[in-house]
Amino acid sequence: MPAETFTWKGRFGPMELRVGDATFRPSTISTLLADALHFKPGSVVVDVGTGSGILSIIAAKLGAGKVYGVDAAPETVDIATANAKAHGVGDVVEFAEGDMFEPLGDVEADVVIGDVSGIPDDIASASGWFPSGLSGGPTGAELPMRMIEESKRLLRKGGSLFLPTGSLQDEKSILERAKSVFGSMRQLAERNIPLPTALAEDPAVVRMFKDKVIALKQRGSRFQWTARVWEIQA
Repeated sequence: MPAETFTWKGRFGPMELRVGDATFRPSTISTLLADALHFKPGSVVVDVGTGSGILSIIAAKLGAGKVYGVDAAPETVDIATANAKAHGVGDVVEFAEGDMFEPLGDVEADVVIGDVSGIPDDIASASGWFPSGLSGGPTGAELPMRMIEESKRLLRKGGSLFLPTGSLQDEKSILERAKSVFGSMRQLAERNIPLPTALAEDPAVVRMFKDKVIALKQRGSRFQWTARVWEIQA
């Protein structure tokens, strides 16, 4: 079991979380998603891209009847399970390692937390944010769009998909796909996030900004990107 820990300071925090070499550390988007989550007590929740399991833990603490967390990164099950047990929700949360929703079989959900990687491959590689090497595809939209399409099959009618997007990806394509698959959606949160100077100057970022794949705002000498959270009704 890894010795490294991460301190979660968001909703229900602070919480100490175990993380491994390939574990995605909770981010500003994780915090935004945690703050935005809401559902009826007893709901069945699926947390895809669970990482350390933090959003699954939050869902359990909010009263979910059952939570399934899935991630393709190695050691997901051991790490996330240990975190859930340490924070008193091990009896509610179950984790699986695998591709998207494939490990869940015929599970039906009231809520999907769709926090899969949405950063373009070249930017993800330059950023170092994704220790597992898993990223969102050439434009950062490919994996989220696949997640949107696949979540349709397991979301019950009236259920909700909580979807994070950002201007550091082809956000327009993701939102268009969400509207075409589900129709009803509303924005719950938005935050501007500073982009590290070294990353802003990376050739991949410069190229995608020039090609209008991503959108950045300049504030003084720094660039920012915008993160958003959406609730999409099935």
